[in-house]
Amino acid sequence: MGNADSKLHFRKAVIQLTTKTQPVEATDDAFWDQFWADTSTTVQDVFALVPAAEIRAVREESPSNLATLCYKAVERLVQGADTGCPSDKERQIVLNCLRLLTRILPYIFEDADWRGFFWSTVPGAGRAGRLDEDGEDDEARPLAESLLLAIADLLFCPDFTAQSHKKNGPDSAEDVKSIDSCEYIWEAGVGFAQSPPLNYIHDLNRTELLKLLLTCFSEAMYLPPSSERKNLNPWVSFFCSAENRHALPLFTSLLNVVCAYDPVGYGIPYNHLLFSDYRELLVEQAVQILIVTLEHEAGSPTTQALQAMEGTAGSDTEEQEHSGPDNLFVNYLSRIHREEDLGFILKGLGRLLNNPLLQTYLPRSTKKIQFHQELLILFWKFCDCNKKFLFFVLKSSDVLDMLVPILFNLNDARGDQSRVGLMHIGVFILLLLSGERNFGVRLNKPFSLRVPMDIPVFTGTHADLLIVIFHKIITSGHQRLQPLFDCLLTIIVNISPYLKSLSMVAANKLLHLLEAFSSSWFLFSSPQNHHLVFFLLEVFNNIIQYQFDGNSNLVYAIIRKRSVFHQLANLPCDRASIHSALQKRHKTGASRRSSTDTQTAEGPRAAAAEGPRHAPAPPEPGMFKTSLEATPGIDKITEKAQVSEDGTMITVPYRTDTRTDTQTDTQTDTQTDRQTAAADTSAIAAASDTESNSDRDHEVFHTDSEATRSRLSSVSSVNWSASPDWVSSWKSKLPLQTIMRLLQVLVPQVEKICIDKGLTDESEILKFLQHGTLVGLLPVPHPILIRKYQANAGTAMWFRTYMWGVIYLRNVDPPIWYDTDIRLFEIQRI
Repeated sequence: MGNADSKLHFRKAVIQLTTKTQPVEATDDAFWDQFWADTSTTVQDVFALVPAAEIRAVREESPSNLATLCYKAVERLVQGADTGCPSDKERQIVLNCLRLLTRILPYIFEDADWRGFFWSTVPGAGRAGRLDEDGEDDEARPLAESLLLAIADLLFCPDFTAQSHKKNGPDSAEDVKSIDSCEYIWEAGVGFAQSPPLNYIHDLNRTELLKLLLTCFSEAMYLPPSSERKNLNPWVSFFCSAENRHALPLFTSLLNVVCAYDPVGYGIPYNHLLFSDYRELLVEQAVQILIVTLEHEAGSPTTQALQAMEGTAGSDTEEQEHSGPDNLFVNYLSRIHREEDLGFILKGLGRLLNNPLLQTYLPRSTKKIQFHQELLILFWKFCDCNKKFLFFVLKSSDVLDMLVPILFNLNDARGDQSRVGLMHIGVFILLLLSGERNFGVRLNKPFSLRVPMDIPVFTGTHADLLIVIFHKIITSGHQRLQPLFDCLLTIIVNISPYLKSLSMVAANKLLHLLEAFSSSWFLFSSPQNHHLVFFLLEVFNNIIQYQFDGNSNLVYAIIRKRSVFHQLANLPCDRASIHSALQKRHKTGASRRSSTDTQTAEGPRAAAAEGPRHAPAPPEPGMFKTSLEATPGIDKITEKAQVSEDGTMITVPYRTDTRTDTQTDTQTDTQTDRQTAAADTSAIAAASDTESNSDRDHEVFHTDSEATRSRLSSVSSVNWSASPDWVSSWKSKLPLQTIMRLLQVLVPQVEKICIDKGLTDESEILKFLQHGTLVGLLPVPHPILIRKYQANAGTAMWFRTYMWGVIYLRNVDPPIWYDTDIRLFEIQRI
């Protein structure tokens, strides 16, 4: 009954606020206390009892009342931070204010006229949060700063969010303001050795404070991508600046809570169904706060790239000041260097990312975390901001503990259009790692795990696993993954000089891709398609020149598929042949068009368009997806580095011999069409694929629609058409010399042995190739070229929209931003 009365009183207060047309004085404490002092409502109650329509109505019709409500709620939080919340009633008031502000803030942000409200000064609130002795303002502090500092203080409030070190009596106000919060860090780990006892009440209170903090940071969601490029998020900038005296212990607490979390615990089966895990809620909020705060780095390569895109980059002192104060969170992250700390972080992230891969004999007996996307973004930030961490990851086989879950997620999400963002972040991480030599070397470790993935059974290395899954993504992934093909092949190129022994399955997958991509119709259908062939030829050349010994499987596959290379070398480039290849393919498709449901092609686009921005019912997990920014071309997000004899890398500029200057200009238009064609070509190539598992490997596009193909032809023909000069310009540069020389030497030898000994068993041929040598017979080895990821304005904007899209979709209880006017991305119903 008491809880029902509280809800009733709270609802009456909301109704009074929405129906009053005259401003309510801020001094009318009896009225304002109705919202927090006399009630005990959960955050779900607040969201249910304060409808969106009523918040907007107060905002439009009684703006002074909404402003006073926000001011009074922040004032009570500041008072709670000052006193240290010594009583249960004061703690309840603080929690009620937190929940109310979490509900209201998104509706403040969605209105451009209100967005600056929290950054205006409030009379009577000095820099110290109260009037000075003379009763005058001490340089009035904006409301946003007061709110953020109160949240920071409350996150280290003894007996509220931290374990008290005193046994007798509550802390006084002076004690709260003077405590060293580094002694109250939430969990042992980086920079802190003591692990405080678990207290689920503290965890719940921390979670609610972090939820409000995340809501404060979410102003970024209400700005279109173009407008947010110019300035950093002021909420994040202030909170991560030296103004926040708790910045270091808070960063450490968030990081340690995430990396120390073990969802399995003692491993008791089904324990997650018997007991509530309040630490998981805290970990989810902590990792989201971390990725948001680490996204804003004044003076970082990413920020400089964004400024360059806007034409604002410069070295003037005024511009440096305009970029904002240093982000202490990024600063602390970049300075972590002790091996035990780096190991703690890596093991923690690896344990959490591998959690969904755990298999037991009892179905669903272990807890499965759901925040793997946030963990991948956090891992990306660590690798990007702390090079010591990146080198630590790569110097041991622990990097494979990160690789396997990334590949698992890529394989699992490849057919789901709502998880395109997850595919991108996984590929970006692998692209970053592949730029380092140690990554390729580590991939030679045998793969022996039994992970639940629908891939061909093979015996081989982690490199084989990577190639098999990349092949599966290309041949059976969703069509929106087509812009990633260049990245996938670039990763394989980067690791290829270090692969000591590919399995037969992986070798056949690579040849299968070349067979598909070298089809004359595919090559002539888009100005970018031939680049995929260049990538694959570079892979073969790297392995032949640097890892010939031990790669007899690949050499055998090349010999067996030698007709593909001969056809590529003799590719016709006269106008009649080009026209004939395109027409032949067009006719083949037209003969089946009548039986094809055009809805297949329209499906993904229709699914993206039909979802309304606002729906009547609250959201459920998985109901929506968010849009993403376009990803730039591979030449924009990488720089070439040449590996010297001593192993160091020398940056070399991109040449336009194999990659035309027009690539990025046409990337968005042509990649979608290009890869749709790739899928169709793969289906035909698969029919002649003679690898040992081809009979049961059904991952090719069998449902590619003719409507999609006709769309490809129409788009390509309008903007561009293949010409003899264009084909000749890149055909003459195909790096076929090494492979042709290998075929010239080995094919006669293999044929002679087969005839002389009557060999029909491929194992005998492989044994012969294992003991063969091409020393002195191949061209001079070419220098190893590695394409290393570099900060880019396009990927920076992509990461921003992806990160906030993930946060939007993950926060559904309560649905903080649901039914508000988000502008950073579009929300689409699946």
